Amino acid sequence: MSELKAGLKHRINMINTALEEYLPEKENPQAVIYRAMRYSLFAGGKRLRPILMLEAAVMCGGEWEDVKPFACAMEMIHTYSLIHDDLPAMDNDALRRGMPTNHIKFGEDIAILAGDALLNKAFEVASSANYANPARAIKALSVLAESSGTEGMIGGQVVDIAAEGRKIALSDLQYIHLLKTGAIIRSACVIGGIMAGADKEQLEAVDMFAKNLGVAFQIRDDILDVVGNEEVLGKPIGSDEVMEKNTYVTISGLERSEQLVKEYSEKAKDALKIFGEKAQFLTELTDYLVNRNN
Repeated sequence: MSELKAGLKHRINMINTALEEYLPEKENPQAVIYRAMRYSLFAGGKRLRPILMLEAAVMCGGEWEDVKPFACAMEMIHTYSLIHDDLPAMDNDALRRGMPTNHIKFGEDIAILAGDALLNKAFEVASSANYANPARAIKALSVLAESSGTEGMIGGQVVDIAAEGRKIALSDLQYIHLLKTGAIIRSACVIGGIMAGADKEQLEAVDMFAKNLGVAFQIRDDILDVVGNEEVLGKPIGSDEVMEKNTYVTISGLERSEQLVKEYSEKAKDALKIFGEKAQFLTELTDYLVNRNN
């Protein structure tokens, strides 16, 4: 585990260095928006999605430089979604990663604009890089846009909002998370494969891995909202219940949710078997993520 954590720290440092290149501090009339963007972008976090993209690319024969712009773009999109999720009109959270949320720090108006700006910056970064294989980049851009839009993350958020305060079936919850959480986790891995020149079989395996990992990751999130440590999580626990949100725990119970985490994580790891030893890091990362306490 110590070796995995060292590997994660190294990758996080690589990603943070790249993010600094793409989003440096600015001193101009609109400097506040850069401060707000950077405040949330550099507030910590696992950098899970860019790490998944990097490792999927390496597993398929690529390297960091192949996916660097897309990995940073993906993290910007993820961060913008968190800023907007925390707003009073959405989850109304005051803490994120142990720090005041963006709208608490900068006000609702700037927080909304910071989220918007990160989304725009993501596509600016991903579309303006000098790629060795432009055709692959165009395909990857399409995947990035779809996964973060109305048939992906935003669509899942819309259905989730509509479900608040009423009981829904487990199949409905699975649909929400397939889009809201799962879509950009899947696209992170698929983009990694695309940019590395993966063949059809490899892309299908990477997608199946990411699909199951995304479900396991979300269920673990739902469990932590019930049994987690608020100081370790860096945000209040029990917020799902307060907001009358449907979760795997409220629908299936805590014990069954724990079983589901194991089932989906095993499916995720099984999908990687075609890659042999090249999948070792992602296999170990899967175990780490589904047993995490934050």
